[in-house]
Order: sequence, then structure tokens, then C-alpha cells
Amino acid sequence: MCGIAGLIHRGKSSNVGGEMTAMLQALKHRGPDSTGYAVYGPRSDDYVMRVKVAEAEDMAKGRGITQVLADRIAAVDAVLAEHGATVKSKEAVTAYSLRYVIGHDGNTGDMAEHIEETDGVEILSMGNGLELIKDLGDASVVADLYGLNDFTGTHGIGHTRMATESDVDIKSAHPYWAFPYNDVSVVHNGQITNYWIMRREMERKGHRFMSNCDSELLAVYVAHNLSKGVSLEDTLRQSIEEIDGVFTYLVATKDQLGMAKDTMAAKPLVLYESDDLIAMASEEVAIRAILPQEIDTYDPYDEEVRVWQA
Repeated sequence: MCGIAGLIHRGKSSNVGGEMTAMLQALKHRGPDSTGYAVYGPRSDDYVMRVKVAEAEDMAKGRGITQVLADRIAAVDAVLAEHGATVKSKEAVTAYSLRYVIGHDGNTGDMAEHIEETDGVEILSMGNGLELIKDLGDASVVADLYGLNDFTGTHGIGHTRMATESDVDIKSAHPYWAFPYNDVSVVHNGQITNYWIMRREMERKGHRFMSNCDSELLAVYVAHNLSKGVSLEDTLRQSIEEIDGVFTYLVATKDQLGMAKDTMAAKPLVLYESDDLIAMASEEVAIRAILPQEIDTYDPYDEEVRVWQA
């Protein structure tokens, strides 16, 4: 079933962390297994890198995991140093999740691939504005664990997941970052029926996948097109023609938020739009969690594509 939500403020910043938490908590009934956020703060020349070094099942292995985690973190630090990155801050948010702020003038893609050669290490996101956070539990649990209730930024997307075709773990949770492209993230509700055909095509073009979740394909597909100079709007329209299945998905970039629905429009989305705020979610209850006053909403139609600028 799953639930998706997104919002974007035009021309200003707001407490998008708290707003996304309220929206995602209102969608908890659609997906209790995990919750994920992709939130966009002020852009910087530095990179924010979110890394996980274990899954929940690893943490249940007992006292031996402590040294394993320390070794994995040391390996990440060593790769950063080898690639000439300057670590400006490093925070262990949980025992298995870290937030780095780094300066780097080299090839971030090569550096990211080198980091992920360490067994058990996955980069959740790397960008100049994007911070991607996902974990097991509902929005209130994840927001408290990662300090998201006061995150200030311009826009964000999020997801509540009910696992149907892949494991209940962080790797399979949404959103997905489009490795190694800065600041591109996707959340998705639906099923892609030509996933393996499209995945193999993307892999032949040099893209990597970290999960077997069909939603990751959308992130890779969008980032590939953007890297070739295709606009976000044209990419979304093209995806409706090239990707089969039933889907509604949201895409965020450094300064845009977009949505697309397939030809059958079977997966729900409700949209609210004003001069300074656009909010959307699988159910209207999520929008009303941040806009309790009387508002007008509408359901996007089949094959509808929209893109908004921050």
C-alpha cells in the first residue's frame, strides 16, 4: 500500500522536517514498516553525506558488532582521506548511522564507489542540500531518532512503507538517492512491471543499484536523464511512456519538486497549491495535518506531470 508525501515552499525556508513528520505520521496506517525523508536545507559548497554502516539485523548480533562498526567507520574515514576530502564535521547519529560534512574538489562518484566497497557500508545520500534519512518505525520514531523535527529547508519528500516484495530493512526503505548524482531523490507508490528490463539497461550505462526494490529504478532513471541535460518535466513525461506499471511518484532535486502518474492513475495522490506552498500526499489527511484550516485540494489525473520551483 505505502504512503508518499511532499511539499515545497516558494521563495522561503520553513520547518520542513516538522511538517514532513506530521504528514508522514498521518499516513502511518499505509505503511508501518519503515519511514524515510529526503529534506533539502540551505545549499552549500560542502557536501553532506549520510552513511549507514549496519542494518537492524546486524545490531541484534550482540557485543561483537561494536568492533565491526568501528572498523567500518574507520574504513570510511580512510577512503575520505585517500580521496583528499576534508572532514569538517562527523556525527554518529545512531550506532549505525553517521552524518558527515566534507569538502571535496575531486570526483565524488569515484569516492562514493570506493566508500561502498567496504562490506556493510551504504551511502544513503550525498549532496549540497539533500539529506536523506530512513529507518525502521513510524515517523515519530524516526524523527526523534534523527532530530528531524526542527530541520529547516525549502522542500522535502517522504514515504511510509509496507513491505510487499522486498525485505523490511533500511536498504529497501524509501526515499532513494540517485547515486552518484547530487541532490536527486525519489519516493514511489506502485509497482513497475518492466523493472528488470529497465534496470539492466541502466546498469549497461554504468549505473549501480543498492537494492532490489523497483522504486530505486525511478531515481536512477531520473538522474540519468538529468545528467544528459533533459529537464525534470520532460524526464517525468518520458517516464510515463517508457516505464510500465501502476505508479505515482515524487521527485525532488536541489530546487524543484515534481510528480508523475501513470496512464491508469490507480495510485492515489491529493494535491494542494497556493502562492507560497505546494503540498501533496497519498491521502488528504496528511495535508490537513499541516493545514488544518479549510482548503481546496484536487486529485491529479492520469498521465499528469507537474513541476514546482522552490
